[in-house]
Amino acid sequence: MIELKSAGEIAAMREAGKVVAAVHAAVRERAGIGVTLKQLDEVARTVIEEAGAGASFLGYHPSFGATPYPGVICTSVNGVMLHGLPTPYRLRDGDLISIDCGAYVDGWHADGTVSFTVGHPRDEDLKLIRVAEETLAVGIEAAVPGGRMGDIGHAMSTVGRGAGYGMQNDFGGHGIGRAMHESPFVPNEARGGRGLRLRTGLVIAIEPSLMAGGGDGYTMADDGWSVCSGDGSRSVHVEHTVAITDDGPVVLTVP
Repeated sequence: MIELKSAGEIAAMREAGKVVAAVHAAVRERAGIGVTLKQLDEVARTVIEEAGAGASFLGYHPSFGATPYPGVICTSVNGVMLHGLPTPYRLRDGDLISIDCGAYVDGWHADGTVSFTVGHPRDEDLKLIRVAEETLAVGIEAAVPGGRMGDIGHAMSTVGRGAGYGMQNDFGGHGIGRAMHESPFVPNEARGGRGLRLRTGLVIAIEPSLMAGGGDGYTMADDGWSVCSGDGSRSVHVEHTVAITDDGPVVLTVP
């Protein structure tokens, strides 16, 4: 069942989005050579707790997860595309990392992901991040009343694939609201003009992921959570929670 949100409910989700944005800012500031992924998770926990919010990810156990999720953020490094666990791994110079965070305030969730480099960046990583952000941006632009869900995926795949990167379509975006994951599914790649008619009040998380090697294959790591590029190439993941309104798409996961 797809639930459309009122203006007041979207405003409530905006408060959760501000917490997600604050987590991203704090984690980015703390991340550095020698810092562990677990330490970044602790930074995120502190931000969420001090905001009086809850952590959407902690204890979450979807069908594909081996165990209830142990952290409040996903920390995906280099060849890990999605759902990387906050382990004792220490960040190294040149690492590429994606930070995925979900938070809720008064029962309303928001979900977002940023990707960045640590230390001295590789030019190819900066390009990968830039294209991923452009991919997300055109997906957001397509989230307008009267459009189709396929328009979002078509716009994103045109940019991502146009740059020569691989994309997978099994882990995509989703509706969000009282639950972190709601209907509908938001594909990373689709045919334009097809799929669900987009309506005012629909709130979705749009979250493309790109693989530098150009292939679409992926593997699950032994930890039962981390989704890795099939060829081991470096990967990025970016995401915003977006409300479809009469005035166009409104991004909720910003400061």
